[in-house]
Amino acid sequence: MIRAVIAGIPVGDGEPVRIMGVINVSPESFYKGSVKKSLDELVDTVERFSKAGVDFIDVGGRSTAPYLSGDVPVEVELERVVNAIKAIRENTHCRAPISVDTTRAIVAEKAIEAGAEIVNDVSGLRDDPAMPLVIKEHDVPVVLVARVSSFRRGVKPIAQVEEALRESVSIALKHRLNEEKIIVDPGIGFNRFTEVPWYEWDSSVLAELEELRRLGRPILVGVSRKSFIGEITGRRDPAERLYGSLAATAIAVYNGAHVIRTHDPAETLDAVKIASYIRRFRS
Repeated sequence: MIRAVIAGIPVGDGEPVRIMGVINVSPESFYKGSVKKSLDELVDTVERFSKAGVDFIDVGGRSTAPYLSGDVPVEVELERVVNAIKAIRENTHCRAPISVDTTRAIVAEKAIEAGAEIVNDVSGLRDDPAMPLVIKEHDVPVVLVARVSSFRRGVKPIAQVEEALRESVSIALKHRLNEEKIIVDPGIGFNRFTEVPWYEWDSSVLAELEELRRLGRPILVGVSRKSFIGEITGRRDPAERLYGSLAATAIAVYNGAHVIRTHDPAETLDAVKIASYIRRFRS
């Protein structure tokens, strides 16, 4: 049985698949329709997410899409994230735990001080050596996203993802982070190599997602409006990728995802419920 309690929320086998709603305050994002241009818009969105029943809120202030340029100084990311978290805590009725989507330790630290309870590190603790220290000091859960360093021909994508996650878990344990507070994420959309089309890589990982259960940790998956969906469906505009996102979400849940990260919690919840229900009848 894979089980964990993440910021007070039970996650894993036997629990409902949890929903993490994305709050994006980075204008550089690949999905412009998700960007909150004012604190009022942010507050309205969080209230809507809360009514939809989200379990977590994920706040990001810097685009991490590997195919986009447009990095921002740490001071800019810090201001965006802290202001957003304070607005959620001070101006909404939402009490869902907040995750901060960052690879920078100083941003994580200030976000935690502002009210965040989870760190979502898309580098898998590889970018900032101080990140594990911040997580250890505050004893918060961490989402470790797979970063595959180099493509290995003849090795299945899911095996390469599993190896990358094991390396990130090893970094976490080396710094004495609480293993019971680790969630793993296969990094859909983040691992791109010239040897294989990225949409084939992502599709292969989702098809064999259940193999990540060998890690013994809850699995978080984010497919929402990502480019592999656009490539498969021909929908170049992320605003047109909702239906494809719901299909990919259902597959992820059927294949073992415990948490789904999405821009569209209300619509996603029904797909999650159906996939979860049908999954009960697998032999």
